[in-house]
Amino acid sequence: MHDCPLPCLADHAPPSREAFGGWLSADQAPLPAANDEEGARLSSSLPEVIDAHVHVFPEPVFEALWRWFDQYGWPIRYKLKAREVVQFLLSRGVSRIVALHYAHKPGMARALNQFVAGLCREEPRVVGLATVLPGEPGAKEILAEAFGMGLKGVKLHCHVQCFSPDEESLHDVYEACVRANKPLVVHAGREPKSPAYKCDTYEICSAERVGRVLADYPGLKLCVPHLGANEFDAYERLMERYDNLWLDTTMTMAEYFTGPPPVRLLHCRPERVLYGSDFPNVPYAWDREIKRLAALGMREIELAGIVGGNAKRLYGSE
Repeated sequence: MHDCPLPCLADHAPPSREAFGGWLSADQAPLPAANDEEGARLSSSLPEVIDAHVHVFPEPVFEALWRWFDQYGWPIRYKLKAREVVQFLLSRGVSRIVALHYAHKPGMARALNQFVAGLCREEPRVVGLATVLPGEPGAKEILAEAFGMGLKGVKLHCHVQCFSPDEESLHDVYEACVRANKPLVVHAGREPKSPAYKCDTYEICSAERVGRVLADYPGLKLCVPHLGANEFDAYERLMERYDNLWLDTTMTMAEYFTGPPPVRLLHCRPERVLYGSDFPNVPYAWDREIKRLAALGMREIELAGIVGGNAKRLYGSE
């Protein structure tokens, strides 16, 4: 249990789906490109920056994802191959990246894990995570192989893989992560909701479900991207209660969607928040979110943790 140092919830009404733009709704998608100016590299005044939410896939998978985003999400500004993604960010001052991917159907995970492990061998500044499809045969063995290849955690996506965080098919994954002391990154927030998904993200995802996982697996290091959008108040309460929960900022602080960014979550437990960009699958400049984080006027030690230090601690790379 952790007591939040600020009056986190009392003075803030949680943004509704409408107030936060709903991220995606049937009548909005695809959202427009931002066409904002990008920097040549990160500012030298920033502390060390680790991007904890970067996507890498083999080229055919990337192309399929981009077609989906172009139709149902937003225009992808940086349609780069995986190795180009890595070099783009590292050449612009990002010190390390956490490489995420996920399997869309059974039988994909092993090949995807081998692909990411290969990227990590080529470039030691890539912290690669594994994936598996919850419930597929041999899930524990797939993850054991991935950890044996040097992958540092697991990434799952409730929306794409159509599962609830607290369902029985996840137990093998949670137990494997706890046993190996590896973090698990799960897109378990309700947004973005889209009719193009094969499941109702508001039905399968909730902070309440995540809370049950945190309680049942106290040894599990669980990170929820996008600050848990859009249940910011509920995730704030979870942050106060559970020491095994992390959040990442991905896209929530970029001021691309309507509604104010949930800055209060950064102050509640700044040692449990990671900066992530969602690169390359963004409709705006690669450095948009990091610039906005730097402009918030946070204490130097808190900013340093959010943009880099907390990722080092979570992934054991200090």
